[in-house]
This record gives sequence, structure tokens and C-alpha cells, in this order.
Amino acid sequence: MFSVTSDGIGCAACREYLPFGRYFLVSTRIGPLGYSEIFMCQDEVLLETELPLPLLTRGKVRDVYDLGETLLFIASDRISAFDCILLSGIPCKGRILTQMSLFWFDFLRDTVRSHLLTADVADYPKKLSKWRSLIEGRSMLVRKAQMVQVECVARGYLAGSGWKEYREKGTVCSIPLPAGLRDGDKLPDPIFTPATKAQSGHDINVPFRYVANLLGVDLAGHLRDLTLAIYGRAASYALQRGIILADTKLEFGFVEGELILADEVLTPDSSRYWPADTYQPGGPQYSFDKQYVRDYLETLDWDKRPPAPTLPQEIIKKTSDKYKEAYSRLTGRTLEGSAG
Repeated sequence: MFSVTSDGIGCAACREYLPFGRYFLVSTRIGPLGYSEIFMCQDEVLLETELPLPLLTRGKVRDVYDLGETLLFIASDRISAFDCILLSGIPCKGRILTQMSLFWFDFLRDTVRSHLLTADVADYPKKLSKWRSLIEGRSMLVRKAQMVQVECVARGYLAGSGWKEYREKGTVCSIPLPAGLRDGDKLPDPIFTPATKAQSGHDINVPFRYVANLLGVDLAGHLRDLTLAIYGRAASYALQRGIILADTKLEFGFVEGELILADEVLTPDSSRYWPADTYQPGGPQYSFDKQYVRDYLETLDWDKRPPAPTLPQEIIKKTSDKYKEAYSRLTGRTLEGSAG
């Protein structure tokens, strides 16, 4: 596994540094949507970066650098499960998350503006050009936003924590649902189920009245309506591509008084995607996300505390393939740049 410093890519095992580009060579072209599309994705993984720039935050996946008036988002290949970042990375994951977010930002441009400025490295500040081979395809230059401190979740199907609450109370985020629903059932109508933002651990589902008390009724209502509108458009499109968008988590912020879509959007890390052709309510679904990793970890004698175990190569490859399939089926593209 490799990390990145201002000098090069460090090999943790051999304690040597390799020049940029040797392990992260990519070819790009400017696609029809105006951003770079990836022609190839090498198998080495990027676990973290250590650029000589002010590091604003290092999340479960993204390293965010403060460039003054803007932020540089870099999506690594890290993967987490049970609130632990695993020692194994997933090849191509960071590039897929970035490219999928770019696709959806463009798709939703008539519904809501986003924080995205550009993902074309040629338009980044010149001081970033020396790291082009590292950041191209996995980074975005974005506007700084005053973030809304609520996760905005839309659910069209009963799954995950929603299914757990429904079994116990017959509700999801205090919203009553019809009796007799099964795990994976489609809901009568999509519902807005917000959650608190947790700095560590799991987000906590909260009722709408909590958001209204926290942010005011008008903003809470706007967030609900916008979240459901985004979910409705995306779910309809995804179904045309043979994929069910069961639920998704969105984040919003304010830029110069305007509410905008921020962070990532509609990726397999923030959404639950199921193939429509294998959908069978009444139990867990085949999914295009990291559930495959969670299922594997559940078979181990591990207390779900750091350090997390290393994933076998077959689990890593299968997970990478799931991310690639979700990207190609939804966008009609592949990381090799071909159209579908």
C-alpha cells in the first residue's frame, strides 16, 4: 500500500519513495460534460495524501485541503466498515466516487446548484500542477460552503436502519408506515429521514421536528422538498438503467446565501443501489456498495475496533468490481473512457 508526500509515493513496506506517476498514470480527455474522463485505472491504491498544503480534514475517504478561497477534495481508495477505516484500499474507488459525483452534479444542474467549480486539473491553481498525475480523476476544486449540520436522507425502500426501526416500532424516523412491510419492500411514497452529523460513530436518525427546531421550519421544509426532488429524479433515471436507488444521503450548504448541494452525491458510498433484475423483497439485496465487505468482516472473530483486519485479495477485487459496475451501468461509461 502507498501513501503520498510532497516528494513522491511512499512504500510503507520498503520505506522507499517513488516518483509521481509511476503507480498512478492516467490518460484523460475532456468529456461531453466538460470534465476529465478516465481512460485507465491502475491497480495500486491510494490510502492517503500528505501534500504540503493546509489539510482541513481527513475523512473516511476524502482528504480536503484549504486553498484559501476554495477547497481541494481528493478521494482516496480508503474504505471503512463499522466506523473503522480498513488497512486495505479498494482499487479505483476514489476515481469512481469522484467521476460519479461529477456525473450527478451535471445531471441535477437544473434542480440545484452544487459546490463544484471544476474537476479539470488544467483549471486548478498552478501550484497543484506538480501533482497532476496523482489528483487527476480523483479530485475536485469546490467552493467553500457553510454546511447545514444535518444529513438529508431520502428513502424509497425499506432497508438498513430504517428496516431495524420499522421492525421495532412500525415507523422510520417517527414516520408511521403500513403494517406488514418486508425487508427491501418499496415504500408507498419516498420519505425524508434526516440524521445528525456524527464526527465519529454512526449518524443518528432524527424526526423532522428535530430539524425544524434546529434550523427553522422554512429551511427544514426546503431541505425536505429538495432532497425528495433529487431522489425522485435520480431514482427514475437509475431505474431506466436497470438499477434501483433504494435510498441516498445528501449534504447541503450555503454559499453567498444560496442553498447548494455539497460533498459527494449519489455514489455507492452515500447511496444504496440494487440491480433491478435481482430485486426480491423479503431479505437483503445484492448491492453495489461495501455491504460485501461488511458481510465478510462479520465472518471474522473481530470486535469491530481498530485496528481493522486486512481484506483478502478476492474480497478487494470483488468490491472494486462492484463499484466499477455501478459506475458503468449508471453513467454508460467505464474508467477506460468508452461509452455504453
